[in-house]
Amino acid sequence: MPPKNPPASTKSVTERKNLRALYGSIGAHESWARTQDRSARTAAARQAFRDRFEREVDPEGVLSPAERSRRAEHARRAYYRRLAAASAKARAARKVSRRGVA
Repeated sequence: MPPKNPPASTKSVTERKNLRALYGSIGAHESWARTQDRSARTAAARQAFRDRFEREVDPEGVLSPAERSRRAEHARRAYYRRLAAASAKARAARKVSRRGVA
């Protein structure tokens, strides 16, 4: 159990956010430490993530399952490629800012 916090007025907003994040992290680590089957615990979330792409490519549900699956796989790959492009752009921007180049 976390220690009692002093009155909110004595802590800055940043300090309170940092404490909440720290307590949340502690709770997450304790929860994962008690988890026997990590894969089973996350199975529903992984399935929901996959289903998202099927809904994206076939919102009306009119495609055959094979075609829906094929299109969903392409949508998933495009999603990950967009993430990779955004990551590369951010890395390049950080590299430029570290050099002091505008």
